[in-house]
Amino acid sequence: MPTYDYFCPSNNQKLEVSHSMNLEVSTWGQLCELARCELGETPENAPVRRLLSAPRLIKLTSDTDYKSQGFSKYVKRDEGVYENVTASDGESRIVNREGKPIK
Repeated sequence: MPTYDYFCPSNNQKLEVSHSMNLEVSTWGQLCELARCELGETPENAPVRRLLSAPRLIKLTSDTDYKSQGFSKYVKRDEGVYENVTASDGESRIVNREGKPIK
């Protein structure tokens, strides 16, 4: 999920939260619920605005990076044969074009 920065002019605080692109956050109460933090003395209906921020890009460089981010990386070994270099213990490393283990 994307990460967004929000600012509340009522309390002069900035919060960073992750949520789907379809979600519209417009109040301090909604923002605190997403961030799992206390409202404090700020009214629940205090308006917030989303700040413009640079995207955070992750450049995966190693097989471990791919695996830790939840991706699978397949390397072609032969015609129609691939090796899953991010396979966990117990998973078949050699698979066919559809990702099914080759026996």
